[in-house]
Amino acid sequence: MNVLWIVTVLTTVVAINGSLYTQRFLEQYNKIHNSANGYFSANGIPYHSVETLIVESPDHGHQTTSEAFSYHVWLEAVYGAITGDFSLFNNAWNLIDSYAVPSLQTANAAYNPYSPATFQGDLDHPSEYPSLIDSTVPVGYDPLYQELKDAYYTDYMYSMHWLLDVDNVYGFNNTQYQCEDGYGGPSLINTYQRGPAESVWNTVPQPTCDQFRYGGTNGFLDLFTKDSSYAHQYKYTAAPDADARAVQAAFWAAKWAHEVGVFDEVSYTVSKASKLGDYLRYSLYDKYFKQVGNCVGAWTCPGGTYKESAHYLISWYFAWGGSYNAQYSWAWRAADGASHFGYQNPLAAYALSSDPDFTPKGATAVEDWAKSLERQLELYEYLQTEEGAFAGGVTNSWKGRYESPDSDLYVDTFHGLFYDWEPVYHDPPSNRWFGMQPWSADRLAQYYYVTGDPQAQGILAKWVSWVVSNIRWNGEDFEMPANLEWSGDPPDAHVVITSWGNDVGTASATARTLSYYAAKANDAEAKDTAKKLLDALYTKYQTSKGISNEEVHEDYSRFTDSSYIPNGWYGSYPNGDFINPSSTFIDIRSWYKNDPDWAKIESYLNGGSAPSFTYHRFWTQADIAISFGIYGILFNE
Repeated sequence: MNVLWIVTVLTTVVAINGSLYTQRFLEQYNKIHNSANGYFSANGIPYHSVETLIVESPDHGHQTTSEAFSYHVWLEAVYGAITGDFSLFNNAWNLIDSYAVPSLQTANAAYNPYSPATFQGDLDHPSEYPSLIDSTVPVGYDPLYQELKDAYYTDYMYSMHWLLDVDNVYGFNNTQYQCEDGYGGPSLINTYQRGPAESVWNTVPQPTCDQFRYGGTNGFLDLFTKDSSYAHQYKYTAAPDADARAVQAAFWAAKWAHEVGVFDEVSYTVSKASKLGDYLRYSLYDKYFKQVGNCVGAWTCPGGTYKESAHYLISWYFAWGGSYNAQYSWAWRAADGASHFGYQNPLAAYALSSDPDFTPKGATAVEDWAKSLERQLELYEYLQTEEGAFAGGVTNSWKGRYESPDSDLYVDTFHGLFYDWEPVYHDPPSNRWFGMQPWSADRLAQYYYVTGDPQAQGILAKWVSWVVSNIRWNGEDFEMPANLEWSGDPPDAHVVITSWGNDVGTASATARTLSYYAAKANDAEAKDTAKKLLDALYTKYQTSKGISNEEVHEDYSRFTDSSYIPNGWYGSYPNGDFINPSSTFIDIRSWYKNDPDWAKIESYLNGGSAPSFTYHRFWTQADIAISFGIYGILFNE
C-alpha cells in the first residue's frame, strides 16, 4: 500500500477531527449511541423517540419509521466521513434489510401489471368510511413491474414499509417474516387509511398482515374498504421521502469513502441503495397508473399505457399487497398522484441518474430519474412564492378521487397537475409546519453543492434570503418560523408566518441548508447564520441525552377524540381493548394509562394545565449531529 496515500488519509481524518464542529458531532453521536439513553431497541432498531408517550405521526414513541431508519444510515455515513470507519454505515443498512423491507410477499407472483389495483376513492372525512371498491373505474398499465422483475429476478418489492411497532405494544405479533406469528416483534403495523382529514388522533392501528385474528369479523379491513367479501391479506406502504433519504445518505457515504480510498468497503451497500432507488420509481407514477395531466373524472380519465402515467415527482406514498392463506392468489400495487414539495429529493434523483456507482439495473431507471430531476427543479420554481417559501404541492387526483377542482386551478397547472396548498392531509394542514421548508431545501442545497446547477442556486438564493431575514435573535438564542399560512395560487401564491418557536430539529435542518448553500455560493451571511444556529443549539439546549427543549402540548386534549368506528361495527385488540362506535383514541390504547407520563395527560383532561415534555426524537437528534458534522466537514473550523 502506498505510504503517501496512508499519510494523506490520516492527515485528512485528523484535520476533520480537529474541527470544533466535528467534535460536537462526535459528542452528540455518542449520546445517541449511549445505551443508557434509550435510542435503540435490543435489536438495534432506532426508536421514533426515547420517550414513549408521544403522539404525532406515530402514536407511540417506541414505534419506528422508515424515516428513522434513513436518518440512522445518514448518521453513520457522516460518522464514516469523520472517522474513516464505514462499518456502522453498512450495519445501519443491514437493519433496513432485516426489519424494514418486508419478507412476507409470497403472493406477488400473482400480480397482473395490466390490472395493478382496483379503484377506491378517498372520502372527505374518516366518519364516511368504509369507501367502496369499484372495479368499473378504468386503471392503467404498470410499466415498472416486468422491468424490475427482469432486472432483479424476483417479484418482491425492495422498499421500506413505513411503520413498525418495535416493542409490540399493540400485540399483533406481526413480524417482517410472518403474519401474526406469535413472536413479540418488531411488528409491522399501519395506521392512516381514511382520507385527508384523518388525524393521528382518529386512526385505527391495524396489522399489515390481517388474518382476522384481531379486530372484527373481517379483521380491520371493513373499517376502510366496502366490498362484497374479504380475504386474509398483507399490505405495505412506503414513505418515499425516507427511501430517497436513504439513497441520499448512501451517495454521501460513497463519495466520502472514495475520497479516502475505501469505496470497496461500502460498495455492496451502495448497490442496495441503487436497488432501493429503482423501486422508489413507483412514487413517480399516478396511484392507479392513469394518464397524468388534467385527469378529471374517475370513469372518464383513461389509464396510461406506458409512461403516460408518470408525473416524475416523488409522491406521498406507494403501496402493495396480496393474498395470504387464501384460496385464490392475487396481488396489487398502487402509486400516488399527490406530491408535496417537502418530499422532493434532487440529490437522490441526481445520484440515480448520473452517478455510475448508483446506476439502477432497471432498463428505464436512469431515464426516469433524469426526468424526475428536471421535473423536481421545475416544481420548486412553480411553487416558490414571491417571499421565497415553497407552497404545498400538486396532484393528479383532486380530492383523491379524480374530481374537478375549482376553476381557478385550471389556469396555471403544473404539467396538467393541480396546485394544492395542503396536499394529502389536512389535520393539521400538510404545509403548515415550517420544518417542511428546510427539510426539502436542504436536499436542494446538497444537490447544488455537488453540481453547481445555476437553476438550483437561483431558487435557493431567494429561499435563503427569506429564511435568514425571518430568524429572530435574542442575544445568542433564536426563534424560527414555526407555522405558515398560505394564500393565492401559483404563480401568485403567498406565505405569512403565523408563529415562531425554537424547534431544535427545524433549526438544525435550516443550519445545514445554509451551510451547503454558503459553501458553494460563498455566501458569508448564510454561513454566519448557520454557525450561530449551531452554536445556539450546542450552548442553549443541552440535555443529558442530547439537545432538546421543552414543548407544551395543548393538542394532547385530543386523547379523547373519536376513532370514528361505523355503527354496528365491533371488535377488539389483542390486549382486550374493545373497538366500537363510541371508541376514542385512548379507549383503544388503554396501555397508555400505564405510561410513566400518563399522570400529566390525566391531569390535563381533568381541567389542569397543558402538559410539557422534553422529547428526544431520533430524527431530531440525528439531524443535529449530522448538521454539526457537515459544518465541520465543509468549513473545518
